[in-house]
Amino acid sequence: MAENSKIEWTDHTFNGWLGCQKVSAGCDHCYAEAMMDHHYGRVQWGPHGERIRTSAANWRKPYNWAKHAKHFEELHGRRQRIFCSSLADVFDNKAPTGARDDLWELIRSTPDLDWLLLTKRPENIPKMLPPDWRDGWANVWLGTTCEDQAAYNRRWDVLSEIPAIVRFISYEPAIGPLWLPEAWPNPDWVICGGETGKGARDMSSDWARSVMAQCRAKGIAFFMKQMTRKAPIPEDLLVREFPGFRSLAAQNGDA
Repeated sequence: MAENSKIEWTDHTFNGWLGCQKVSAGCDHCYAEAMMDHHYGRVQWGPHGERIRTSAANWRKPYNWAKHAKHFEELHGRRQRIFCSSLADVFDNKAPTGARDDLWELIRSTPDLDWLLLTKRPENIPKMLPPDWRDGWANVWLGTTCEDQAAYNRRWDVLSEIPAIVRFISYEPAIGPLWLPEAWPNPDWVICGGETGKGARDMSSDWARSVMAQCRAKGIAFFMKQMTRKAPIPEDLLVREFPGFRSLAAQNGDA
């Protein structure tokens, strides 16, 4: 699923299974549900929907990306980034039997790829991590979606206690202003983006400017992904940083 991603902050997306269910206001206009359920009719969304494991051929793709890891790093000056589960949630209780264990083995077997695991269920992470997680795997970034202040307060409080090499926030879809509290630790990275698609709710550019300024003050990498409905990003917000790369980044995601 998605050999080369159009998502600006990753290089590839990988989905070991398909399907999810809505858990908060940020899910109201879920693009994955619209794509997989309504358009393709492949997956029944919601609490009673069965999650569907993807093909063996799809599961082999990360090994192919890993074969080119050295060349990619020489070309771009960084490692390949894999967004895992753009059409599901790694930490969903209803993942297909055995699939999450197989995913951990896949990630363990591709140490030259950086895997970005983004969830709306950080409370499930501790019980679903592999036994040898310890202080975190060197090639795994853990993230949680925080669409507004309430979601941030609830989810970051959980994620901040889980050891990881990189912990990040996806403030997308941004449906309310966000203030990053003074309490330590802070996330390493904040992605900011407005909602797209039918019925998209407006994100104020001032919300994005506020979060960007907070990131600047706290030494957090900031990535402006998109405005509401993919409107042009104001020039002062065209900042695309990654953890470890604090300079302005090119549109293709290279720092």
